[in-house]
Amino acid sequence: MNKRSLLLRATAFATLAALGTGAAHAADPVFPPAKPVTLVVGFAAGGAADAAARMIAKKLGENIGQSVVVDNRGGAGGNIAHQQVASGVADGTVLLFGSVGPLTIAPHLMKLNYDPFKDLAPISGGVYFPNVLVVNKAVGVKNLAEFVAKAKTSNVEFASTGAGSASHLAGELFNQRAGINMVHVPYKGGAPALQDLLGERVASYFAAPPTALPHIETGKLIPLATTGLKRPSYMPNIPTVAESGFPGFQALNWYAFVASSKTPAPMLDRWNTEIVKVLNDPSVKEALAKHGLDPHPTTRAEFATFMKKEYDQWGAIVKERKITAQ
Repeated sequence: MNKRSLLLRATAFATLAALGTGAAHAADPVFPPAKPVTLVVGFAAGGAADAAARMIAKKLGENIGQSVVVDNRGGAGGNIAHQQVASGVADGTVLLFGSVGPLTIAPHLMKLNYDPFKDLAPISGGVYFPNVLVVNKAVGVKNLAEFVAKAKTSNVEFASTGAGSASHLAGELFNQRAGINMVHVPYKGGAPALQDLLGERVASYFAAPPTALPHIETGKLIPLATTGLKRPSYMPNIPTVAESGFPGFQALNWYAFVASSKTPAPMLDRWNTEIVKVLNDPSVKEALAKHGLDPHPTTRAEFATFMKKEYDQWGAIVKERKITAQ
């Protein structure tokens, strides 16, 4: 090979390398975004979603060197916030702390102005937590087997935070698996549901652990089982539904990170990296645990698979149990 050929080849490789580097840089997002970052939460301040979002946003802001502001946009069970983000800014400056209801249950119950699988893009799992099935002392049962036996011979009610809510679907899934027909009593939130349970006006409730634990500790409520596949670290002595005769039973509350599907993929990938880093941080894990929340970082693909599985499970329950949003 003569010197001229060698020179031409060297020049060609250098040109390709430069083009490759330039293409890579062109694909890289400007990160962090130049504009302020907003983390939208579809529920009012003070609840589990808001608490988790603020803890994560604080650490996220520290890590990227820019403020991440939590924006509470409550209403319609979180659907309003999901719709606004789905059709809103898509430059990576707006993230959504999406939840199980609007992403996987509501599409089976009502016509939405957004498609969770087309208009929103997965970033990462966020925090997951089970419900705990609790009864008041007047029900007269001490474990899940006794509760099922009672429900097969008499009318037993279960409270929820509203038609189509995670607590409602947990009860309907249990109806299906246990072969019982508990009567659903919807409430406008967890507080009134818990109040009527304590007042013995309703028999049972698939409650969020942070709200039920104080009453479990005082003996006012009897815990029968939790709805995850494993026992929460803060309730180690309460069995799961799955280990109490119903293998594979799982009904989780969860919040996860999504954004407008029009957001450039490289930006979504960068956010995945930063969010996973935060969720794996020991200080964040400890802070979330105090609220009964379990961090669940994932790849984008892993969360997409999980979301589809949840969508299919709740769709089947909605159809079989003839559940409506009313």
